[in-house]
Formats: sequence, structure tokens, C-alpha cells
Amino acid sequence: MCCGLRVLELASGESVTFATGGLEMAVLPLSGAVRVEVERRQFDLRDRTHVFHGLADWAYLPIDAEVRLTATAGPAQVALPSASAGKRFDPAKVDAEAVPVELRGAGQSTRQLNNFMAPRVFDGADRLMCVEVITPDGNWSSYPPHRHDGEGDCVVNNEEIYYFRVASTVTGSYSVDGFAMHRTYTDDGEIDVNVAVYDGDIFSIPRGYHGPCVAAPGYPLYYLNVLAGPSGERSMAFCDDPTHHWVRDSWNEMATDPRLPMTSAAGPIRLKELS
Repeated sequence: MCCGLRVLELASGESVTFATGGLEMAVLPLSGAVRVEVERRQFDLRDRTHVFHGLADWAYLPIDAEVRLTATAGPAQVALPSASAGKRFDPAKVDAEAVPVELRGAGQSTRQLNNFMAPRVFDGADRLMCVEVITPDGNWSSYPPHRHDGEGDCVVNNEEIYYFRVASTVTGSYSVDGFAMHRTYTDDGEIDVNVAVYDGDIFSIPRGYHGPCVAAPGYPLYYLNVLAGPSGERSMAFCDDPTHHWVRDSWNEMATDPRLPMTSAAGPIRLKELS
């Protein structure tokens, strides 16, 4: 695998130390506040109540670095996306206010992207790319189905990981019962997977078309996308399944979903506060 993901649970005041080795990483608080100590630098990442609450401060960790993470304001949950890398960059911190928010699609295919580590947004990395996607309940995202596996006319070769969180519009909390649907398939039929995904699930995509991710009515959907490829080219270019490419043109006559954006750097906009 070219990319990876760990999710750490830290108790209040708890610290964890590790070496990055041959991996470059991002430190993305999913909840809680985190202090990052790396190469005599200290980055304090502010509290994010949960992934639907707002955008997050985050930090970049280079290869061959010694790192210490500490939960500084209560318990914290931290995502550590990673990629095998051959070039070393400097550690960095990016504030939530600097993360571009993009609305993609239209109608029931509208979703929000927090492009915190997308190419051209953050260029201080060798291979790792990450974005957050928030999909209102009932909407489709990662659609039309697309791939970036280096096969055929697809010039970019990326593996991808999806990490899912599911909320409830009724209870205002993460939902153990809520679910979404995810599809991954290849032209040769070797991969043809249609699965229900639940809060905290992870899905790995080595190749092929992926999408849609469908948020069930009543259950807003979040997922963290982690991408990297063997070539070292940081590009999130993709090739649509030609059968469904026409759907993009239909969006020209549609408005975006008025429920979006759902979050901002200042906090939640549409979804009630999660506990």
C-alpha cells in the first residue's frame, strides 16, 4: 500500500511518541485539542468538538521525524493519514481558517469538500493528499463513479482510503445505527463491492471505480479521503465511468443543495451540535 491511516484515541493529558520512518503524515484532530511536538517545534491544534462541528487545524509531519502528540483539553481522537515518501519536507501547521471549502455537484449530488491537503492548496508534501467530505443526509457523493488507478486513459495512479463517520439529524450525535452505502468496482469484474458502511468504518480502494457514497436519509455522512500513488506525482485527477459521465452535465441546470455548506472554520452551520 502507498497510503495508510491510523486513528488514535488519547485520554485527557495522554501523550504518544513515535517515529515517522519512511512515512510522511498529517495530524488531523477529529475531536479534541492536540499538541504536536516535532523537531523542536510545537504546534497547538485547537479543539474540534467533532467532524461535523467545523474545520480543523492540522499539522504535517515529514519522514524520519520523532513526534510527540498530547491531548491538551480533554480526550482527543486523532487521524494520522500517511504515505510512503522519498523526499523530505519541513514540518508545518495549517490553521482551519486557511482551509478552502468547496461545494461540488448539484441537487442531491451536492457535497462539501474541506480541501486541507489537496494539491496546490498544500504543496509541502511528497505524495500524501487528503480531503474531508461532508454529505447531507439523502445525498450522493463520490459521484459519478470515478477512478485514478493509472489504467487505460487514466494518467494518475492513486490508492485511496475512505474513513467514515455517520451522524443523526434526530439525536444530534454520532449514530451507531446510521449507515451509508458505498460501491467500488472494476471493468473486468474482479472487484464489484456494494456495502453498507457504519460510523468508524474504513474502506480501502486499491484500484477501480469508486462511488457513489450514499448518505441514508436522516444520517449525514463524513468521510476522510487519503490518497497517494507510487509515482510521487501529487494529483487527484480522475477518470469518470463513461457510462455515467453525462450526469455531470445535468448539474448545469440544478441549484446546489441549500443545506451546504454544513460547517466552517467558525463552527457548524446546518447540523445541530453533536454531543
